[in-house]
Amino acid sequence: MLPLLLASSSRYRQQLLSRLQLPFESHAPDIDETPLPGEDAERLVRRLAEQKSRALAADYPNHLIIGSDQVAVLGEKILGKPHTFERAKQQLQAASGKSVRFLTGLAMLDSATNRIQVDCVPFTVHFRSLDEARIERYLTTEQPFDCAGSFKAEGLGISLFRATEGEDATSLIGLPLIRLVDMLLAEGVEIP
Repeated sequence: MLPLLLASSSRYRQQLLSRLQLPFESHAPDIDETPLPGEDAERLVRRLAEQKSRALAADYPNHLIIGSDQVAVLGEKILGKPHTFERAKQQLQAASGKSVRFLTGLAMLDSATNRIQVDCVPFTVHFRSLDEARIERYLTTEQPFDCAGSFKAEGLGISLFRATEGEDATSLIGLPLIRLVDMLLAEGVEIP
């Protein structure tokens, strides 16, 4: 088996990948994540996931390199990571009582052969109606400022949801493990 490399410094993605009990290294790629003119959300996450894996190929020959990227979409608007309390509050106010679609791009590059698998895994969160006080309590408690959509589904953020829809709940956290296992199996990796 080729060694695995996660093209990310995200602790959330590292925690998810460690669930598969496979040894891996992690390294953050340096890419420009700016959307291209006219690029829709699905094309954006597919492109960025692929770019992340390819950005490290020269430094990691003979590796299986995993790239992932995620955006949240409310209506037609892409929601990024809020980075601040005020922007997180605005995102949650906008999502209150609505549905937000999360698109997670996933790529696996065999840097020895240049063979790549790329996919996009959707997941939808239906939010409860959230008043300002509840939003502020949540943000003060969990501080999800580095998370697309302004919540942590693996934590208290679940209390903001009315329902969820999708084939792989791990995609909501940023690394769709069910689809990743498919990609690993296609590369001949044995999962414990």
